[in-house]
Amino acid sequence: MRVTFHGVRGSVPTPGPTTVRYGGNTVCVEVRLADDTLIILDAGTGIRKLGNQLMQGPLPDPIHLLVTHGHWDHIIGAPFFAPIWRKDAHLLFHAFTQLAHERFGKRVLFDGEHFPVRAADIPATVERAPLVGELIRIGSAQVTRIPLNHPGGADGFRIDDADGASLCYLTDNELSPPGPVTTTLGELARFAHGTGLLIHDAQYLPSDLPHKHGWGHSLIDEVLVLGKTAEARVLALHHHDPDRDDAGLDRIAADAAAWAIAHAPEMRVVVAAEGLSLDIPGK
Repeated sequence: MRVTFHGVRGSVPTPGPTTVRYGGNTVCVEVRLADDTLIILDAGTGIRKLGNQLMQGPLPDPIHLLVTHGHWDHIIGAPFFAPIWRKDAHLLFHAFTQLAHERFGKRVLFDGEHFPVRAADIPATVERAPLVGELIRIGSAQVTRIPLNHPGGADGFRIDDADGASLCYLTDNELSPPGPVTTTLGELARFAHGTGLLIHDAQYLPSDLPHKHGWGHSLIDEVLVLGKTAEARVLALHHHDPDRDDAGLDRIAADAAAWAIAHAPEMRVVVAAEGLSLDIPGK
């Protein structure tokens, strides 16, 4: 399994000289399975660059898409994903719940008001996979879902490939929300246990709170604890705060690496950056 980050920013795109090294595009992650099936996780502005790369060769058929939830930063890149403007492209959206299935059907971005082209005029074949429940098969992998702690709801995903490689994608999740807890840290750790790569929302530092408590994002210190508890081989800090510049992310990277050496020496911690590719070995 090869995982490539094309967008790592949360909430809003942040172009400019202070974010050039880690990137300012909102979240989009490319996953290539053992059989070369393509799964795209989220359709933030980072999906534009991925689409341009895909246009350089034969398009995968189909292109599989998993979206955690419908907040703008996770879907705003969809109209600029170049393959949807080709008649020979086939995009297959997977939903695990009736609500997510229905939300995709609304196609709010392509209503003629939010974007000039309507859904019916997209030349590519864009369709919803049948709603089958909490476990689906995509290519050589099995994909499962877990609900996350986020205003309006969000889904996390685990991808287990045929060769034993695995990935957990848990973004837009608040590990210690002020109100009712949808899924506890312990439940998330069991869901992600032994994963080769855990990608988790790591938007906040203690200095960001308490003002942003309840906004649906996690403290980095708690994400590190989750990674250790889950015994993840690699933990990728993701969905960076729009006000966090490259220097700030450098400091987070250094502090997280030091924490891992002291508390979880078998876990590698990386700060996700645009263009970063990770090969996840099988078992």
